[in-house]
Amino acid sequence: MNYSTASEDIKILIEKVQEKSKDFSYLIKEVNQVIVGQKYMITRLLIGLLANGHILLEGVPGLAKTLAIKTLSEALDGEFSRIQFTPDLLPADVIGTLIYNIKDNDFKVKKGPIFANFILADEINRAPAKVQSALLEAMQEKQVTIGDETFQLQDPFLVLATQNPIDQEGTYVLPEAQVDRFMLKCVINYPEFEEERTILRQNMSKDKYQVREILNVEKIFEARELVKSIYMDEKIESYILDLTFATRYPKKYELENLSPYIMYGASPRGSISMAMAAKAHAFLNQRGFVIPEDVKAVAKDVLRHRVGVSYEAEAENITSEDLIDEILAAIVAP
Repeated sequence: MNYSTASEDIKILIEKVQEKSKDFSYLIKEVNQVIVGQKYMITRLLIGLLANGHILLEGVPGLAKTLAIKTLSEALDGEFSRIQFTPDLLPADVIGTLIYNIKDNDFKVKKGPIFANFILADEINRAPAKVQSALLEAMQEKQVTIGDETFQLQDPFLVLATQNPIDQEGTYVLPEAQVDRFMLKCVINYPEFEEERTILRQNMSKDKYQVREILNVEKIFEARELVKSIYMDEKIESYILDLTFATRYPKKYELENLSPYIMYGASPRGSISMAMAAKAHAFLNQRGFVIPEDVKAVAKDVLRHRVGVSYEAEAENITSEDLIDEILAAIVAP
């Protein structure tokens, strides 16, 4: 392919992205009618939706995590399901089970709450490992087996799992290998003063906003295909790989000071997730190509749960975020 043809293809792609991404701008505006001051969370939800990845959300109670995904499902005309994870929860409570029917003298499948488009796994770390595994296996395979039957899960299928960082009593830590299956781990903070004033007024008002459907499933699938085709230069690819490899081999990137603090680095799934999330970020910003700022915007969300810190780091109160900040500062963007 010659240069002029390639330039023309990129121009056509940019035009398509600008046209399709407008729908998602309208979607964000609609969600913002209900959710105030959580632009970061809403953007990450859409990145997960566009990149076909799941999200682990960490934040104190009351920051509209449930409301955000419920509002998004209404604006997309999707089916919403909320699962409250507790220590006595069983895998069958999530994926479903076989129920004996006396009348027919046969077993019938009763599907669990995981059969929906948008799943809120609330306080996922409160359930034991076997329940966490059942959910995470379904997330990875996009299917569940009940008895001797295998069922495909609905598409789109987005899991938003939450963790409470302030109350760790009676919790089960998610294994590192399972946490890796989440594309992003996002940390949600409190709203600003004026934003909370708006939230206060909204909740005291008699009139409740009725969310309108903005996008249907077909448009989501079209947008996903377009995100995959967004242009990523070889230099951007190398930048993503450098960031990932620096978490594994800091000495090769003249970051010897980080070696004692890193127990293990990001897996190849981290590189893939960073590339897809960067493309989705570019799409939401109406660009048909990825720039270094797209990678920087999503890097911390992609890597913070994939970089394991050592005992030395914990002793010195050094977090994975601190290590990622140093890596981002040291690796020169193209």
